[in-house]
Amino acid sequence: MKPPIFVRTFTKKERNALEAGLRSSDAFVLRRCQILLASARAERAPRIAENLGCGSQTVRNAIHDFNRRGLGALQAGSSRPKEIHAAFDEGRAESLPQMLHHQPSKFGKQSTFWTLAMAAEVSFEEGITDRRVSGETIRATLARLGVRWERAKAGSRAPIQNTREKRGSRSADPAGREPSGVGLGLRG
Repeated sequence: MKPPIFVRTFTKKERNALEAGLRSSDAFVLRRCQILLASARAERAPRIAENLGCGSQTVRNAIHDFNRRGLGALQAGSSRPKEIHAAFDEGRAESLPQMLHHQPSKFGKQSTFWTLAMAAEVSFEEGITDRRVSGETIRATLARLGVRWERAKAGSRAPIQNTREKRGSRSADPAGREPSGVGLGLRG
């Protein structure tokens, strides 16, 4: 079993800064000061975590950070990941919009319209991605390529007969011909 971890001894300047931090409006600074001062009173990490309603690993991280950086530990670091692994490399990312230009039925799906989840599933099945990804990953990849994803709207592809019925007697020109573009979403 590992020995408990405690914060190192404070200098006078550090103690004053930590006590002043208890009045901070910044929640991160306030929490760090509470953790560090409790550790200086020889409270153990699980007990501090229980009292403050946070995880014991959060307490240990704060103590390690202070022991390493001093008062610099009161500054929140970036929450951005240090390394990002793209689900699509450039070559594979370019094949995603090409896939979406085909009907989902070509890939064995029963739907008329693509959903992000379906696109994620098919991209894995077709080998465009090496692992299953989320619909949000598909959306972000399309955005990176400059492609805007819009959800299909109900009734946007009405059957030809419904379009003709809606137009009623206006649907045919005086010569009796049908207007061009009926059922293709074009307005006459």
